[in-house]
Formats: sequence, C-alpha cells, structure tokens
Amino acid sequence: MTNIVDRLKELVKDGGVVTGADISSRATSYWDPSPTAAKALVRPGSTQELSDILRLCHAHDQSVVVQGGLTGVVAGAVSSKDDVIISLERMQALESVDEMDGVAVVQAGAVLQVVQEQLAERGFLLPLDLGARGSCTIGGTVATNAGGINVLRYGMMRNLVLGLEVVLADGTIISSMNRMLKNNAGYDLKQLFIGSEGTLGIVTRVVIRLFPLAKSRQTALFAATSFDAVVRMLKSMQSDLAGTLSAYEVMWGEYFSAVTGDAGHSAPMAPDYPYYVLVEAQGADPDADTDRFEAILERALESGDIIDAILPKSESERAALWVVREDFEPVLPAYLYDVSLPIRAMSSYVERLRAKLAAWNAAAVGLVFGHIADGNLHIFVRPCGDGAAHDECDAIVYGCLAGLSGSISAEHGIGIEKKAWLSESRSGAEIALMRSMKRLLDPKNLLNPGKVIDPAPPSR
Repeated sequence: MTNIVDRLKELVKDGGVVTGADISSRATSYWDPSPTAAKALVRPGSTQELSDILRLCHAHDQSVVVQGGLTGVVAGAVSSKDDVIISLERMQALESVDEMDGVAVVQAGAVLQVVQEQLAERGFLLPLDLGARGSCTIGGTVATNAGGINVLRYGMMRNLVLGLEVVLADGTIISSMNRMLKNNAGYDLKQLFIGSEGTLGIVTRVVIRLFPLAKSRQTALFAATSFDAVVRMLKSMQSDLAGTLSAYEVMWGEYFSAVTGDAGHSAPMAPDYPYYVLVEAQGADPDADTDRFEAILERALESGDIIDAILPKSESERAALWVVREDFEPVLPAYLYDVSLPIRAMSSYVERLRAKLAAWNAAAVGLVFGHIADGNLHIFVRPCGDGAAHDECDAIVYGCLAGLSGSISAEHGIGIEKKAWLSESRSGAEIALMRSMKRLLDPKNLLNPGKVIDPAPPSR
C-alpha cells in the first residue's frame, strides 16, 4: 500500500512536509490550544506544486484541510489525524503593484498586516482591516469573505477581489487573474470560491483592488444614552462627512465595562454609560476634515445625542481607544457569536436575547458590540461550560433572530460550529444548490470535509 506521506515528501522537498511532533507542537487554532492533529502538514512553494499535491491526494482519496492564520472562530480549519494539512506559509509574496490601475497581486499565504504595511509604503490602502490583521492571511480572508471595521465604506473582501488563482480538488488550476473592475465575459467564477471556506478549491494568488492612502484621519470615542441616539449619529456622520466615514464601532455598556474592568484595559472614559461608539473618518483635507468632524460632535453634544467624547491627540492615544474595541482577551473565556440583522431590529434583538439568557441561566451575561452600520453584531456569552451548554446557548442566540430577517453568520463563516444552523439562514433550494456545487467541484469530498455543507443531505 502506498504511503501518502512518503509520496508527498518526494513531491515537496526542503522540509516542505512536516510530520509528527512538529505538527503537534502547533496549536489547533487561536481559540484552541490543543495540539494539531494530521497525517502531515504540507507547505507548497508555488501554485504548480500545490496542484501536484492535490492531484496526488485526489488519486489516493486523501482528505485535505487548508489552514491560514488559524484565527477563525467556527472551527473551519480544524483537522483530524487522517487529514493532510495544506499551509501556504511559503507563499507570502506581494508579487506586484500596478500603480496606474491601483491593483496588487498577492500570494495567499501573505499576512494581512504585512501586506497593508508594504502597500502603505507605496501610498496605497488595502482597506480590509480586522483585529486579527497580524495573523490572518490573504487567502484566509478570501476563503471566509472577511469583513472587519471598514465594511461600511469599502465592503467585504468580496468587494476588493478582482481576480483569483485557485487549485481544485483534482489539481486543476483555475487562473482567473482578472485585473479589471468591469469584466462581464461569462460567469464570475471567482465568486464561487470567495467565502467557500476551502470546501470548493484552494486560493493561491489574489488580485486585490487598492485605494489611495488617506491624507487625514479623525477618530473619536463618544458615549450615548440610547440606541436611537447611536443610530441618529450614524446617519448624521454618513450624510455630513461627505463619504469619508470608514468605521463606526458600537459597544454596549456591559461589554465596555467588562473589557475595562479588573485586569482589563484602562478605561478611556467613565465605564457606566449605556453605549460607546468608536468612530473614524479618513479623507484628503486635514484641516477641513477635522473641522467638519468636530462640528458634528459639538452639535451632538449640544443636542444631547452624545454625553461624553474623547478625541485622541496622538497615535498612541488613538491606539489606546482601539484596543478597547479589538482586544477582548479580558472577557474570555466565553461563547462567541457573530450575527447580522437590520439596524432597526438590533435593539429589540438585544433585549430579547438578554431576557432569554436570564431565563436560561441567571448568571449568564451577553456582552454585545459590533460594526452595526453593516448590520453586524458580535456577542460574547459568559459564563461558558460544556458542549451541552454551548448547544443550548446557540439555540438562544440564533433563535432570537426569528422574524428579524437576520443571519446566523455575518462575517465569520459556517465551518463546523454553525453547520447545524445553516438552514436558519438559507432556504432548502439554496442548500440543495450548494450541495450540487460541492459535488461538482469536489466529487470525492476531499476538500475540508465536514465543514459548511455536506455533499448529500443527512440520512433520516
């Protein structure tokens, strides 16, 4: 019987195949410190090498799990002892930047923050931005259709990708490296793979839209007494900032006080307000942009829509504000949720959720924060317990979306954790079509098996 690991070592030289303790020394994910399990971890150095690897795995019915920065929260990149892991950590190059057309070609293993910094040196902005920027990879953000803090202005990763190179389960290379914003020549095949979580193909190279680096940036943290005031401020800033509003992050008071509590971050303002909003605008005229930004805050203070505000005077002060929103380590461990719903339904959803959690467990606390302008809320539920408690909590969090036109996943994907709940957000016809796509592109069910969607419906 052929040893697949030996064959892989023949294909990928120079330590490109990792086995044994070198695999188990790696954590399963950012969220799970247990040792990684796999037959082997393979690190191709090129698209062609990955093609050869997948062709071999396909011939031997070998399952494959692709891993990026391992910051996903739905167990979408978890492997078993029977899987081969594909890591693109050897494919990290920013291959080219076309300054005339404003596009870059990036290999999928590149870390988001590194690419952001490389492009900033050339005067360009890659607007996708999220707390895991220092770990997540470009391929991972494509595979999960990542969102983050700038979605209200620039859209999800899907909106930033012009072209892709992908390797299918049987090793076929699909090179659809389109560089144009407009291209209606047949089906837009790249959209099949964006957000597919590695179940339909493995992304190796990406053509990304770039934007000019902003010349001004205004940041503020303010407090509001009601959700209605939070929404009024959002609408005011969207209309009065001339399209420069890039981030509008809302933290319910319970989240803010928890993350700045004992052993937490330093509280930049009193921790007992009902709502906190971290807002940022980026423009081209520092003086005029600053005057306009501050005038909006002054009017809101006079009207009572906001009751306190801080404008950072340095980059270190700005970073101290953002760490409260982005670094939630002080509230862990907790169950983490990521849902979306219309803004008009958010306040009633949170009230419904709090009531259901209290009825389930008197000690349960739901800590809520989110981007809201793009319909996205994140929820931490504490305390957390065993698997049964997690399932019960899932039922509450997702059940409270009933009748609100929401989704069980705004930006974190489905993976394993949300797979059983997919039918809450997708119709039977949609799920049937997803299964057909999976069977067509991965007929042996070798790519990230067990994640997102099964090729056939479960037997009854």
